[in-house]
Amino acid sequence: MEPIDIINEFYAPGVKAREILLKHSEAVAEKALRVAERIPDLKPDIRFIEEAAMLHDIGIFYTNVPSIGCNGHLPYVCHGYLGRRLMEDMGHHRHALVCERHVGAGLSVDDITKFHLPLPMRNMIPISIEEQIICYADKFFSKKIDQDIEELSTKAVVKKIESYGSDQALRFRVWADLFEINGQS
Repeated sequence: MEPIDIINEFYAPGVKAREILLKHSEAVAEKALRVAERIPDLKPDIRFIEEAAMLHDIGIFYTNVPSIGCNGHLPYVCHGYLGRRLMEDMGHHRHALVCERHVGAGLSVDDITKFHLPLPMRNMIPISIEEQIICYADKFFSKKIDQDIEELSTKAVVKKIESYGSDQALRFRVWADLFEINGQS
């Protein structure tokens, strides 16, 4: 599988959303691979991490976020489960789960209910080590077109995640403890 071939099916060259998606996904993939290299004892699937990190946000074109070139009709929070549907339709079931489970630090049915999110009522929390690594790495990078991608500090990410709820902040802190060695993330 070549992630760029899948991206090219849904994002035309030169389109703002494609450029932002690629820039963001490449940064997430690089960080995810660095994290995976530090935890060989957990046997992460490196090739899968690279592919899935490149495709984790494939569903953003369904959403209505003009600032990143997305002119769909749904709220941004929906991009995960819509990406899952897209990837499942293509037969990439493992990649599909990464798409769905990377939003926030994973979403529980309680989160969906508490925050009145327009999502299917099911747990969308990263389970596999690969899902956890990609979700973790994703939180360090926002989507911007006019600037170089800047990696946030762990402290800044925790502060941002805390606004999503204490369960998500705790989950992220556990990942930070597992994935950061000697203060490196």
